[in-house]
Amino acid sequence: MFDFHCHSIFSDGELIPAELLRRVEVLGYSHVAITDHADHSNLDQIVPRLVEAAEKLNGHCSTALIPGIELTHVPPPLISDLAKKARELGAKVVVCHGETIVEPVKPGTNRAALQADIDILAHPGFITEEEAKMAKERSIFLELSGRKGHSLTNGHVAKMARACGAKLMVNSDGHAPGDFMTRERAWEVARGAGLDEEEVEALFSGVSSWIEEICGSMPGA
Repeated sequence: MFDFHCHSIFSDGELIPAELLRRVEVLGYSHVAITDHADHSNLDQIVPRLVEAAEKLNGHCSTALIPGIELTHVPPPLISDLAKKARELGAKVVVCHGETIVEPVKPGTNRAALQADIDILAHPGFITEEEAKMAKERSIFLELSGRKGHSLTNGHVAKMARACGAKLMVNSDGHAPGDFMTRERAWEVARGAGLDEEEVEALFSGVSSWIEEICGSMPGA
């Protein structure tokens, strides 16, 4: 089990990184990425702190902590440069807050994010088939969200991904202790989006292969 989209007290989450890590360790996670909300005002504060937390905590529990970031409500023309800056600061996972139908995300965010150096387009709402093709071409994961509201378009996201072979990932977008999913609940989120059991198995296998790539250079991960 894994989760590559969750939040700590560095943005709007309830937990410090150490407690978040312990909470998901108890649930049997192998890896978790903390991806707090950021724009130009706080990126340079969040990423270095998460990098340090990962360096200190990894090796002391069975779950590997991966430092990440979620670029949130950033104007589309600024996304690419901010993603590059996040990488320079040490973010191993870069998520972009997609065009969810429950927030006033600026139109064009999905497309701009898919043109940037990101790993995951979170809750992309009514993503177009053309945008899903971009995700496939750039090996960017489209998220099936376990979070209330954002999850309303999971079925549409799965349909667009299936149409062109784009990669999918299930994440909690967790902010509080009760948000983090068991493997069984993550499976149900994927099945509820319309994937059959074989497709869900492929989803989890694809993420596992990607984890090996991004964690290769991380001590303790």
